[in-house]
This record gives sequence, structure tokens and C-alpha cells, in this order.
Amino acid sequence: MKRLFRSKPVTILLGTLIWGWMTLVARTVRWKVEGIEPARQSWSENQGVVVASWHSRIMLLPSGWIRHMRHWPGPIHKGAMLISLSPDGEAVTRAIGHLGIHAIRGSAANKKKAKKDKGGIKAVAEAVRLLRSGTGVCITPDGPRGPAEVVSPGAIMIAQRAGAPILPYALSVKPAKRLGTWDRFIIPFPFARGAIVYGEPLATTRDADPAELQAELQKRLDAATQRADMLAGYSTDNSPVTSA
Repeated sequence: MKRLFRSKPVTILLGTLIWGWMTLVARTVRWKVEGIEPARQSWSENQGVVVASWHSRIMLLPSGWIRHMRHWPGPIHKGAMLISLSPDGEAVTRAIGHLGIHAIRGSAANKKKAKKDKGGIKAVAEAVRLLRSGTGVCITPDGPRGPAEVVSPGAIMIAQRAGAPILPYALSVKPAKRLGTWDRFIIPFPFARGAIVYGEPLATTRDADPAELQAELQKRLDAATQRADMLAGYSTDNSPVTSA
């Protein structure tokens, strides 16, 4: 069954379905938006921006691109997203391709399979090159294996090498289906209530302490996510992080 779902015809079909669902959600959800002006200013003042959001919200991520980012003025005129080399990532690659978003394939190495190339070095190099050439690169800093909603060093390393700021980016929709995966992946429903929160952009320089940047990104992304959940209609005790 797994082989069937990873076959090329099925992957093409899944990619088309995912693209259609992403677009439907982006266009029909009643969005509340916060933090858009500082985000747009950062977009207009930099050659590239790292957009950081949690892995569980991949189905929501194109909404901000479709509705806002791709229309913002400035030197950034392209979008890209870091996606793992796993067969499961192929459908997402095809889906975002329909939206004009370039897929950077690669991920950090699995410690249990240290000798297996996950394309991490190549992906980092491509992400840095794109950031320097007028691209907003979306990265899920807790992906592809978690821990969920814990920032790993990858986004910081890429941003520092490119000299690009990091934009915390949080989305939430209610109602939505939360799966039993490691990240409790969210399947958003169209025609729902939703929120897009652009957090305070985080400046990065080569001489900054990566650990301090990592901690600050965690703080800002957590705050943006909590705000998005609240705007979407979740209470503290009924947020998608804790509810079924």
C-alpha cells in the first residue's frame, strides 16, 4: 500500500489535490491578520527573508503567500520552501509547484542513519543562494522529524549565512482536524475562521550567537502561534496544540 501511494501517478494526483485544498483554504477562510506592516517592511528592505513556521501547519502555509507575500513590493519576487527528500515530500513539492513556489529538497540527517544522505548540505547551499537572489524561503524549524514546535539550528544557520532576517509566521484555523502524527499535523477546513500572524522579524548577523538567535526565534514563534490560535477562536485550554 505504501508503495502504491508513493508511485508517480498517485503522487501527481495527491499533489493536485493538496494544491486544490491549499488554494481553497487560502481563498475561503475568514482570515484575521496581524503584524503585516513590519513584515512587509522587512520584505521590502531585504534581498531575501527566511519565513519560519511549524511543520504541523504545512497545509496552511501557502495562504500568506497567496494572499499577501507574493504581492508585496521590493526586491523579493520569488518564493521557495525547504522540503525533505522523503517520498512523502514529493506530493507537497508538486502541490506548491502549482503555486509558483520552488521546492528545495533536503533535510537534516537522521542520527540513526548517519551515513544516509538527506541532501542537507546541498539544500542549505541552495537556500542561501536563493535568499541572496531575491527569494523568500519558508522553513519549518521543527521539521522533518521534530521535536514538534521546537526550533532546531537549521533556520538560524541558513539565515546567518545569507545575511537574511527571519520572519516568524503563524497560522491557525478553526475548525480543523488534528492527526495523530509526531507533529499532530493540521488538516484545515475551508470556509472556517482563521488567523495569520506575522511575528516580529528577527535580524541575523554572522557574528551573532546562534544559540541566542535560536532561543529568540523560539520565543517569537511561540508568541505568534499562541496569538494566531487565540484569534482563530481557540481558548488556552482548547488550543490545537492540546486538543484532539
